Amino acid sequence: MKKSHEFPEEEVRSAIHAGIARAKEVDVPRVGRRYGRKIVYALCGVAAVFMILVGSSQFSPALASSLSQIPIIGSVFGNSDLLSLQEAQKNGLTTAVGETQTVDGISVTLDEILYDQNNITVGLYIESEEPLDEFYFGAGMDFTIDGSLPSGSTGSYGENILSATTRTAIQEINVTDEMPDAFELGLILHGENGETWYFSTPVERISDVRKIPVYHTQSVDGVELTVSELAVSQTGVSLTYESTEEETDFELSRGGNIEFLMVDQDGNEIDGHSGGVTGELVKDKIVFKSNKHFDPIDESVTELTITPHVVIPSGGGGVEIDENGVERELEFKGDSIKPVEFESFTVEISQ
Repeated sequence: MKKSHEFPEEEVRSAIHAGIARAKEVDVPRVGRRYGRKIVYALCGVAAVFMILVGSSQFSPALASSLSQIPIIGSVFGNSDLLSLQEAQKNGLTTAVGETQTVDGISVTLDEILYDQNNITVGLYIESEEPLDEFYFGAGMDFTIDGSLPSGSTGSYGENILSATTRTAIQEINVTDEMPDAFELGLILHGENGETWYFSTPVERISDVRKIPVYHTQSVDGVELTVSELAVSQTGVSLTYESTEEETDFELSRGGNIEFLMVDQDGNEIDGHSGGVTGELVKDKIVFKSNKHFDPIDESVTELTITPHVVIPSGGGGVEIDENGVERELEFKGDSIKPVEFESFTVEISQ
């Protein structure tokens, strides 16, 4: 339900800083790989276990495109091209915030927030006294949940530049951990000249989420895929999956590149909007976890047919980071990734 809040600013700022400080105090020797999607892999204290601590945000041209019709005045979500955000705003499922922070002549307004399933979407309006570079805010916002960083998350960030001094933005955050129904969301945005904007606001998951157990498992060419559930609400459909592969090279693994084609009983395709992925290397296997997001479905939909498939990248590469922070360029291995042909499966949607 849309609502506004009064914020105890000093308390929430302290909570955010404390959460970031706790995260920085964790002394973890790291062997990282940073790809175009900007996922960082870190070596945990337990022998032979690699884990993604945080899949960081990436700048999203798709999100930027979704903002292309947004006027200067109005709801960021309501004017987005994303059907899920339009429906959420129209049905009063977003939380209106309207808090503005101004640093060095740049005003950032936290417009509204949507929390559905494990996905948090943030709308921003940005206005500056002076012209800003195109990628002034980089890959978007960092965040905390009740003052702490989650162990696994991904995100994407897109902007619509309205003029040299004004723009709107949408930040998407996806957390693969179990999430509480309500918590204090801390948001941190950095500018290219070292500016920092802090926000904190209570968020609550929308109440109409209907979870449908699936537990579909199939194993193809060394990749085991398990889809555990679908979550259906007015804002869309979320699919939760985990994949396990007998592979030790993240560059050659396929589980992190799994997408899903979804159609209803009449053959109508439900548009998907991806969703980030986190992964870990346990002994000789790579395990990926993700929540994939799709447009809302009509009340008449009684059945969904889902076809998993692997999207083989056409380009890329990356950087390997050792425990001393020394970087080494990695060659692109996408042309060595083997295709996988999964079988389709059907999920009944109870009315």
